[in-house]
Amino acid sequence: MKLSNRILKMQYSPIRKLQHYVDSAERRGITLHKLNIGQPDIETPKEFFEAIKRFNEKTLAYSNSQGNSKLIQEFINYYKSLNISFEENEIVITNGGSEAIQYIITTICDNGENILIPEPFYTNYNSFCEMSNVEVIPFLTKVEEAFKLPKKEEITKHINSKTKAIMIANPGNPTGRVYTLEELKILEEIVEEYDLFLIVDEVYREFVYDNIEFISCMKLQKIHNRIILIDSISKRYSACGARIGLVASKNLDVMNNILKLCQARLCSPTLEQISAIALLKTPKCYLEKVHDEYEERRNILYNGLKSIPNLTLYRPQGAFYIIVRLPIKDADDFAIWLLESFSYNNESIVVAPAAGFYATEGLGRNEIRISYCVNKETLKKATKILMLALNEYLETH
Repeated sequence: MKLSNRILKMQYSPIRKLQHYVDSAERRGITLHKLNIGQPDIETPKEFFEAIKRFNEKTLAYSNSQGNSKLIQEFINYYKSLNISFEENEIVITNGGSEAIQYIITTICDNGENILIPEPFYTNYNSFCEMSNVEVIPFLTKVEEAFKLPKKEEITKHINSKTKAIMIANPGNPTGRVYTLEELKILEEIVEEYDLFLIVDEVYREFVYDNIEFISCMKLQKIHNRIILIDSISKRYSACGARIGLVASKNLDVMNNILKLCQARLCSPTLEQISAIALLKTPKCYLEKVHDEYEERRNILYNGLKSIPNLTLYRPQGAFYIIVRLPIKDADDFAIWLLESFSYNNESIVVAPAAGFYATEGLGRNEIRISYCVNKETLKKATKILMLALNEYLETH
């Protein structure tokens, strides 16, 4: 029996597609340092688990399809602390940021329409577009230019009659780019001029380094009604498994129709929403400590990578990823070789080949994404392993 063309066209995640090789290496006793996935190793605040323990209802019932009203209010309070104003009917709780993305695309796009995204981008943006038969139209940002957005005309030349939105992540995954006000103003002009939505993924907003000012797209007053915000507790509070995210927008037509999708899937997880309320009440010092830890890790990783000859990289300003161009032809082959054929003191590393973060065929083939979600000593060790591995790989390939 034949499967759908839609599913057959979808690619496996470049972040997770090496799992077979990972499992095989670990069965051989190789210790692997996993730099391929954005899974924070910092402890989830104890308040999350304590809230679950306090749950004493005799039935674990559905919650409201829009989301737990107390959780929505805590998010409203959180945004208020950032000088961003939302009302209760402008927020829906989703099963992680992933569901938020999927619901937004389904709500604003018809079959065959398209969304512009600066590449490289978070690979699941493409997956969710494919699920809805929506085309991703990329416009290139370059590591040599610190992944800065191109000039207005370089973006608008990709817009056609089927374009519905521009989507960005700020700070960026996998680039670590934090967009300036000047860059955001370019997007503001474009979406207003061409009657588009601006979809903004701000899940890494707490992780901005070097005292750079983070500017939320919600501060773009002229296009408030065009902005659709994606957010999540996953990275901020090391709670990826809780699957609590949200969509927020001043556009009530968008929000009311997203609610139809929320009702169709019934609800987000009841217990996790209750526990997320406790997370949002976590003292600010928790986030400050986490921020400082990631900034130190960024510095260690960046300095270590800069000491390796012939690498091209940009010092990330935010999030916890870095794109590295290697002096090789095929990063997929190198990533597999690291797991099948190389070890140093019985250790190796797992990296994410970057081609899957691009929509344009052929781009990123000699690049990898590295996550600094592991501790500082591991990062030091990992950069040494990468240097030794590259030397050996270049001698034999």
